Amino acid sequence: MSRICLYYRQEPLRDRWLHGDRYARPAIRRIVRGRPRMSGIDKVFANLCLGLDRLNIRYEVNLPFARLRRDDRVGVLGRGRHVLAGYDRPNPILAGIGLMTHPSEWPTLCDDHPVAAYLQHSEWTKAIYEPYFGNRCRIWPVGIDTRSWSPSPAVVKEVDCLIYDKIHWQREILVPQLLEPIRRELKRCGLSHRELRYGQYDEATYKAALQSASCMIFVCEHESQGIAYQECLASGVPILAWDQGKCLDPDRFAWGQPEIAATSVPYFDRRCGLTFRDAADFPDKLAEFLDRAQAGAFAPREYVLDNLTLKKCSSRFVELLDEASSQPIHSRRAVETAAG
Repeated sequence: MSRICLYYRQEPLRDRWLHGDRYARPAIRRIVRGRPRMSGIDKVFANLCLGLDRLNIRYEVNLPFARLRRDDRVGVLGRGRHVLAGYDRPNPILAGIGLMTHPSEWPTLCDDHPVAAYLQHSEWTKAIYEPYFGNRCRIWPVGIDTRSWSPSPAVVKEVDCLIYDKIHWQREILVPQLLEPIRRELKRCGLSHRELRYGQYDEATYKAALQSASCMIFVCEHESQGIAYQECLASGVPILAWDQGKCLDPDRFAWGQPEIAATSVPYFDRRCGLTFRDAADFPDKLAEFLDRAQAGAFAPREYVLDNLTLKKCSSRFVELLDEASSQPIHSRRAVETAAG
């Protein structure tokens, strides 16, 4: 019987300063910083597996390539190209999300391996990969755990607004030109708020913050999917999101793509909340947002239940895996392996 075989491996540690320090550094880091936080791509793999578990679909994880059978369905999510090092089987591969940051980093992927389809989370990131991988590109969002992320039973919230600060680049410009005006406008409107900065909180803190807040202001340049803001939606908390419309990653110049259309909320509709372009746009959009919230116009959890549950998204992954497995062999290496 055909098995689902998933691959997700951390990049191998290397010595940095002294011979053998790759073994000591994780332990020292854990003592100093505490338990490591799950990254976004870690959560993609974890939520995929959780969804498969809830569907009662069996799967193998990181099975040695030599033990693959010819009818096995192979999915490779990342992290990095080392995940496919030594892959010498003819089995077509459903690849993505985290094998690379940009397709220019591995343009020969589909020649090097029998990749039948490459996944990206949303339409705007798929458009970046299509010039390199053509019609192999597919869109697949990972599911959100709506059991874990659910509305607060509290009728009265302690805080009016939670500001989620995920500004990656040019903070010296964006904090005074965007974040500070947001804070001032909230104060002018008599709205209480608290702030969380990306990478500086744990999951329990985020859940507690959502439970105590009436709404969230999401400040992020862009997201390929945006799991954290979707966990907010699943918790029944509407969002007012900064959505300026362009990729601001400074590496875009090295990629040869200085202009890339992008969004911070690729999965979003009027049930979820509203968006604003910049600090000048914020006051009017905040007023509209508050009016609509008071009128009960938002239903953010409903959107997630309709589009982004673990079962729906993991089931879609299996469909894409089945589709990829039925494709003919494309890569040079796969053809050579089959011929030999």
